[in-house]
Amino acid sequence: MSSTAAPPTHDELVAKMTGGMARSDLPAFEGSERLRPDGRPKPAFRAQLRRIPNAINAVEVIATLAAPIAVTTAVIAIDHPLAIVAAVPIIGTLQLRMFVLHHEASHRLLFSNRWLNDRIGINLVGWFPFGTGAHHYRRGHANHHRDEFGPREPDFLLYSFYPIPWPSLRRKFMRDVVGVSAWRIVKPRFTGLAKLKFLPLSLRFFAGQAIVFAAFWLSGHPWLYLFLWVVPFFTWYQIINRLRAIAEHGGMTRTPDRRNTTHHIRQSWLARVLFVPFHVGYHLAHHVDSGVPARNLKRLNRALIEDGYVPAEASWPTYRSLWRALASGAPEAA
Repeated sequence: MSSTAAPPTHDELVAKMTGGMARSDLPAFEGSERLRPDGRPKPAFRAQLRRIPNAINAVEVIATLAAPIAVTTAVIAIDHPLAIVAAVPIIGTLQLRMFVLHHEASHRLLFSNRWLNDRIGINLVGWFPFGTGAHHYRRGHANHHRDEFGPREPDFLLYSFYPIPWPSLRRKFMRDVVGVSAWRIVKPRFTGLAKLKFLPLSLRFFAGQAIVFAAFWLSGHPWLYLFLWVVPFFTWYQIINRLRAIAEHGGMTRTPDRRNTTHHIRQSWLARVLFVPFHVGYHLAHHVDSGVPARNLKRLNRALIEDGYVPAEASWPTYRSLWRALASGAPEAA
């Protein structure tokens, strides 16, 4: 009589698949005048940090939405194939900036007025770059913050098994370059057309892309929708989004100590321009207190360092050094 082994528990999966980059030698933090022992800001400091900069965020939203229009206008004016090639990574980077603003709105931190926050940040900014403009991302992302690497972590596999061998990471980037990763994201919107439960999301998705296509059509160059919107998302966006994501949580693990759920990386202006815009690179600070607006994360990050929550050994000097470590796993068996 044959027997089937019980599937592994989530704790067993965590032990097997995560923690390759976590540190066991971090000193205990007892708290400070500004911070609790878990790193969270105390009430007086927290009240200062949680002020939402509405005016600055409004400018950032307008600039982010206007930038693809400006780039497309420049490409049309130059009227040369190389201008299209050069614009692909620029548009992909701008799409990532739109996603990061959408992420800020999902935390209700883009505008203090919740109706405005959702209409602009979720329904508009989160709609055009291949989103649905709906709230399902907010619900899944809440699970990510509530319990990193927990049973309902939406990106458990994305962060697991690091450090991995460089050939393995290279294959992931190849899937990003050829569009496989992007297709996995948008495929449910196509299959959702045949499923009543997901039909509203699919219809919203296609309506958003129809609006973007209409803008290219009105410019007199409808074919640029493919080269200046679809191609950037299916290639460049996927690459820089993976680089950002694995630098946030790759190889970390499930633990109450967020210094071992989220990497801490010193920020540079180039990184902020290319793949961690709007202060999202201060990601440990974001996970210590996800109610702090992005504009104030730099201040919280400084306090985490100055007060001793983040010791020198827990901080990566550059993204490149962290990526090298993430790709330093043992070679795969032949």
